[in-house]
Amino acid sequence: MERTLYVPQDTAALAMGADAVADAFRAEAARHGLDLRIVRNGSRGLLWLEPLVEIATPAGRIAYGPVAPEDVPSILDAACTDGAAHPLCHGPTDEIPFLKNQERLTFARVGLIDPLSIPDYEAHGGFAGLRQALGMAPGAIVDAVTESGLRGRGGAAFPTGVKWRTVLQTPAAQKYVVCNADEGDSGTFSDRMLMEGDPCALIEGMAIAGLAVGATRGYIYVRSEYPQAERVLAGALQAAREAGWLGGDIQGSGRAFDIELRRGAGAYICGEETSLLESLEGRRGLVRAKPPLPAVRGLFGCPTVINNVISLATAPFILARGAQAYRDFGMGRSRGTLPFQLAGNIRQGGLVEKAFGLTLRELLYGFGGGSASGRPLRAVQVGGPLGAYLPESQWDTPLDYEAFLAISAMLGHGGVVAFDDTADMAALAEYAMEFCAIESCGKCTPCRIGSVRGTEVIRAIRDGQDRETRAELLRDLCDTMMAGSLCALGGMTPYPVLSALRHFPEDFGLSPVPAPRTAPQPA
Repeated sequence: MERTLYVPQDTAALAMGADAVADAFRAEAARHGLDLRIVRNGSRGLLWLEPLVEIATPAGRIAYGPVAPEDVPSILDAACTDGAAHPLCHGPTDEIPFLKNQERLTFARVGLIDPLSIPDYEAHGGFAGLRQALGMAPGAIVDAVTESGLRGRGGAAFPTGVKWRTVLQTPAAQKYVVCNADEGDSGTFSDRMLMEGDPCALIEGMAIAGLAVGATRGYIYVRSEYPQAERVLAGALQAAREAGWLGGDIQGSGRAFDIELRRGAGAYICGEETSLLESLEGRRGLVRAKPPLPAVRGLFGCPTVINNVISLATAPFILARGAQAYRDFGMGRSRGTLPFQLAGNIRQGGLVEKAFGLTLRELLYGFGGGSASGRPLRAVQVGGPLGAYLPESQWDTPLDYEAFLAISAMLGHGGVVAFDDTADMAALAEYAMEFCAIESCGKCTPCRIGSVRGTEVIRAIRDGQDRETRAELLRDLCDTMMAGSLCALGGMTPYPVLSALRHFPEDFGLSPVPAPRTAPQPA
């Protein structure tokens, strides 16, 4: 009897030796004459258990992890008895609390399927949304996305439907759909996980966007640090073309859409949409002044939809299940789900897709299990290197775009990085300014010069040089950067700096600071 075994090909699993584990299973099966089929799937997101191996049994898939090559013989023995007791066995994968307590909409197939199998993708509901869109007028597709309440998952949280409608209503001979897969924020990996585990969801979402706005061509701009995602995407694009889901005549509908894969060169600033466009056009990644917006004049001067991976990969669910089915999740103006990524000093790091509205405390302890060091958690940075450092007093704030803006913070791409009580918050604030100085494109003065001066001022404060006066100078400098920078890099670098000053003044050798100034909404 053939047995099916799932060994992830996700980057995190590969880093922990998944290839060696897969090879060990092949060798052990051959030695014992076992008929073993090995599927290289995506990661389920339980990164502390990688490589997480699953064995299909009549009772469902049984999880083992973290698996090393030396564990393979005993696991195969257990598998032959349909998941008998084993020290690394976690029981049915779907019953593991970390997974069971999620609402997986966008990530529903990640870890379940062979990422390069079109039949497997279709068997799990794939291309149902695109099939539905092929029978709809462009305006009706845009209406569905608008009614769902989907907002950009790349950080700015701009309503996706509004962006698509602008492109639809802008007349042009050529339009484009661009996927921003330049996932550069610290502690974020949801784009990578989806591209490696369910690439056809992104392909389908981009095709839906193309039908919605009248675009016939798309580009995926993937960061150079993601070679595995690039390899999987390239294979999935070819498979989709061969199956008739991309090309000049999608499934005989007479409608055309195709996608080209482009690799970035590693600049953080190219995660900003206009810098990304400059890079795609073959120039140095510099921020463009707006207006005109990319939706009106974007790639090669044409109307362009630019969304990140998660935004586009969510569209298939909305078209297949309906706008209301997606809108039923979430709270306030934050509808649907967001894949939160737990990293840093956390015991159970990984990906958690949940509806908006849970709290940071529930995420840190209910899913993350507290600190990896065993020491008390002290601060959490949400939203990447430009996100605020949140003290424990703010961990009961609902994870909601507006709720976070009200405390001068942001959800961003959903990255959550935890720090225990040994963290030096002044050093982290200095790092934030230095990061901006290194990654600035240099086009605007507040970002180019302000970040350098900011790094110098924080360093002086940490050295004990006229701390109170320099702290006030630092706050004024942050005001200038927030108000005068061309893009969010310079405009939001003050968030981690000011939050560290406000909530952890003792690390700077300062007394408590006044109530926070009102920070502008991210661009």
